[in-house]
Amino acid sequence: MTRNAATKATALLAASLVCATPALAGDRAQFNPIGFSEDGRYFAFEEFGIQDGSGFPFSTTTIIDLPADKWVSGTPYRLRHNDETVSIGELRRLAAKDMTRSITELGIDYPGSIIALNGDGEPDATGTELRYGRPGYGLDPVQDEHVLALEVYDLPPGADCAVIDNETKGFALTLDGADLARDAGKLPKSRGCVMDYRLYAVVTPADFENVPGAGVAIVSVYPFGFEGPDRRFIAVPLEK
Repeated sequence: MTRNAATKATALLAASLVCATPALAGDRAQFNPIGFSEDGRYFAFEEFGIQDGSGFPFSTTTIIDLPADKWVSGTPYRLRHNDETVSIGELRRLAAKDMTRSITELGIDYPGSIIALNGDGEPDATGTELRYGRPGYGLDPVQDEHVLALEVYDLPPGADCAVIDNETKGFALTLDGADLARDAGKLPKSRGCVMDYRLYAVVTPADFENVPGAGVAIVSVYPFGFEGPDRRFIAVPLEK
């Protein structure tokens, strides 16, 4: 990794902190796409917020090996400050500093673009479907339209979930009718006691250069929390 690439990666992390304005709404984590590696292999994102009950700020950074569809070793990297007087901005800067080396070593220095979104303030958004396509230039229309569809169903928990009365849930995600992901067996323990899911966004490499890869679908995950369902995120590669 060259010095210029390292500088670029550090700048990208800093820019992502500036562009993503924190919304302090209980334990409803916010989503920040950090970016992709230039070869399209890796995608990094952050989820951050204020923990319900304690009021402590938290930030979790995850790096996905997209062809393998698995977390990169050492992630998710979770940082929480057990002091409600520490600002979410201060905590996120510390998390970004801690992750700079990993981001740099994997060449994650190319920005991601949210090209479709079921926004938190969008009326009547059920989160079960998301249509998207390749953005046109200027005022040109979207091209190559696709449809993501989400199915939620009962699935046995992988952890002790006796604390909740609701059945725990798994999900299946299809792209134009073909499976991208489908839970089976038991829920991964890492998800906790999941009560529901929503389709949140599609993130692709920004079209400044020709970075390979179709990007990722972002699914909101709602595990049981101290004051009700929390929100976290899963990234699902859009290519098999």
